[in-house]
Amino acid sequence: MQLNTNAAWQDRIPGFGTLFVISAVLRVVLIQYSEWHDAHSIVKYTDIDYRVFSDAARFILYPKLQGNIAKGPLAPLFFTVGDPYARQTYRYTPLLAILLLPNEWLHPSFGKYLFAACDLINGILIYQILMLHVLPHTRSLAPDASVKNLQSSMRAYATLLAATHLLNPLVFTISTRGSSEAILCTFVLLTLFYALERRQNAAAVMLGLSAHWKIYPIIYGVSCVSAMTSHRINGKGWNFVHLRHLFGRQALCFALLSAGTFFILGAVCYAMWGYPFLYEAYLYHTDRRDHRHNFSPYFYLIYLTYPGSEGTSADLSIWRQLLRSPFTSLIPQLTLSLGTGLVLGLSAGLPFVWFVQTFTFVLFNRVCTSQYFIWYTLFIPLLVPCINLSWKKWTMCGTIWIGTQALWLAEAYKLEFLGDDVFFGLWVRSLVYVAGHAWVLGVMMSGYARFVSCNQHTQTPG
Repeated sequence: MQLNTNAAWQDRIPGFGTLFVISAVLRVVLIQYSEWHDAHSIVKYTDIDYRVFSDAARFILYPKLQGNIAKGPLAPLFFTVGDPYARQTYRYTPLLAILLLPNEWLHPSFGKYLFAACDLINGILIYQILMLHVLPHTRSLAPDASVKNLQSSMRAYATLLAATHLLNPLVFTISTRGSSEAILCTFVLLTLFYALERRQNAAAVMLGLSAHWKIYPIIYGVSCVSAMTSHRINGKGWNFVHLRHLFGRQALCFALLSAGTFFILGAVCYAMWGYPFLYEAYLYHTDRRDHRHNFSPYFYLIYLTYPGSEGTSADLSIWRQLLRSPFTSLIPQLTLSLGTGLVLGLSAGLPFVWFVQTFTFVLFNRVCTSQYFIWYTLFIPLLVPCINLSWKKWTMCGTIWIGTQALWLAEAYKLEFLGDDVFFGLWVRSLVYVAGHAWVLGVMMSGYARFVSCNQHTQTPG
């Protein structure tokens, strides 16, 4: 989409400060409303996950509550600390529960305000990345514009794009309901910002922290290393020199620092909380077999092969065990998400590469809910200036992206609330969802264009 330097539209766009205040007030109002709504309605506004987080924080704070003392090998040597994994379905890093300890000290909604604050920080990071690393390279679209007009256009355009995140109903609803995705998004955007700034060590540390928080950001390491290699060989393409730098000292240092951060954080948590941390935070997700309906078509395979009361999974045939194996989804998922990072990282900008990696990871994930879409829609404001699509194409993409979800949700309603046996129909709609979203990704990839004036040094970590 082209950068228009006409002053008429710029004057109608409020400054980023105004947008920030409106976004903050909106979130505060929604959090206040959530407290009133939950007190007066059977159907709660607050996400059930937020209650899980709060319970986990309470268990850490009060170790003797239901005998939930931490079981880590070093826990008894220092001080008595509670075990957040005593709370069933808490499958996150214990650092999240620690961050929410003020839910007990200050106010039960402290965590919601924390998540909302991360939302606002994400808006600031998006604005800064646009101003420093994306929009400056669209000048070729307005070569005759004065520096003053160009800067004014950039600020207005960046504010408009940041608003698509800060005022996105999906974004502010998820955070104010008590989902912690905003914290992970902050870590990911900080990783991207440092990578674009060529602050390699800071990017590596943030990547390790992000992967500790939730494992999927580890896929970005491949594109970071590939982009660093491209910078060193001036983006000349695949050859022996590229492969040599791919395993060179700079790439090795980045990998060691990010992996070191990940393992140090994991070791500290394991020392305090032991195997329950390792299983609930990581191992559970590698072998998760969710037969409950979700957007992923894999749910139906698991449902059909789910062991009944007459036997266990060991009693299933080899064919059925293969269908429900995590590798059935993991192999194509990682092949696409890691492969696109390795290949595209050599020639495309990191925001676009991370978008494609995350999109494919979510699309082919074994379990997929609406919250997962936040992982890749986070990058869309950074891509819009570099994607050449007509408004008609953008509208088609949005319609298909939303329409396939709506089609699935209409069928899921019959199953969830009416109790109809529509598993097969829901599976067909899951296939439509995959096909529709894959088409949207293909259109956006075809519309992506790196502008001639784009400086490779600002697109890759150095």
